[in-house]
Amino acid sequence: MSKFVLLLGGTVHVTDRLRHLIAGARVLAADGGIAHAQALGLEPELWLGDFDSTSPALAERYAHVPRSVFPAAKDMTDGELALNEAYRLGATEVILCGAFGGERTDHTLLHLTMATRHAAEGRKIILSSGSEEAHPLVAGDYAFDFADGTVFSIVAFTSLRGLFIHGARWPLENMELSFGSSLTVSNAVCGNLHVSLRSGNAVLIAAP
Repeated sequence: MSKFVLLLGGTVHVTDRLRHLIAGARVLAADGGIAHAQALGLEPELWLGDFDSTSPALAERYAHVPRSVFPAAKDMTDGELALNEAYRLGATEVILCGAFGGERTDHTLLHLTMATRHAAEGRKIILSSGSEEAHPLVAGDYAFDFADGTVFSIVAFTSLRGLFIHGARWPLENMELSFGSSLTVSNAVCGNLHVSLRSGNAVLIAAP
């Protein structure tokens, strides 16, 4: 298994869980996301992007890191460039670190939908800020290691069929959920959380 962590430009809170999640991973940085490297104790092997959000101080500090430079007028975000490069290098598991927050809500939404698309193609991908963690849900069965009381939500990107939630304060059995429903927002772990889904695309967002 080849695990990669991608440093993105959103918010990062360094936690023990995040350190454990990224341990042993190869590291790619997307533009200003390299700002998180020092706090996480990481050294990127490649720095990608158009570098429009890289400060002179960061450029000087990480001048030794190999760069892959793209024009600002390109047809994908720096984060997607980094993700494509991770898969080109053989990634079997990817952690998008810094995928939430920051100044660009559109980028946050893109990271969630982009991750779900790749999950539907059979790839393992997790998004984290340290204080929040997101797991794409496509047809299949899932087990999570969240502690009792952890608040979580399932946000549907399509209509969902055959949704089961076990090990939660409010379990569900074979539920159909319409796109845009808030029924599965603000649940909490009670025991060992298991989720299964027969069809549809969604994301589970937790605050571990």
